[in-house]
Amino acid sequence: MAARVLASLDELQKLAGGEIAVTEWLSISQERIAQFAETTEDRQWIHTDPQRAQSESPFGAAIAHGFLTLSLLSWFLHQAIEVPGIRMGVNYGLNRVRFPSPVPAGSRIRARVALKSAEPIPLGCEAVFLFTVEREGGGKPCCVAEWVVRFYSGSPA
Repeated sequence: MAARVLASLDELQKLAGGEIAVTEWLSISQERIAQFAETTEDRQWIHTDPQRAQSESPFGAAIAHGFLTLSLLSWFLHQAIEVPGIRMGVNYGLNRVRFPSPVPAGSRIRARVALKSAEPIPLGCEAVFLFTVEREGGGKPCCVAEWVVRFYSGSPA
């Protein structure tokens, strides 16, 4: 699936209030989970020891870190939209994040991306996206997050 190409931030603002994209599936391998554990220094066995996780965890398998899933929001956003002429996008923060279900190693996830609001700011636009990350074959979302992104198209004085 190609990203939805928008002509401008004005066009983005007109999409507020609805779902704007469903991304492609992304595989979450044990190797990716292990790399994330090393990067973040979070080597808890439920992530890094598949045999122990299978026998001792309530999940029955090693699972991805919630923060790994959350860190993929920027990748999902790039899969969802493209706005040529944007000088930069800035992660402005998160309003709310929940991890209702785990992401077992070997799963595939994708995101449903909705635009809650998009308001003009000096030299750009502040957008609030609602991401619902789902696991293939899963019943509940594995991550629901409201992410605030500031897009800048103009040049600073």
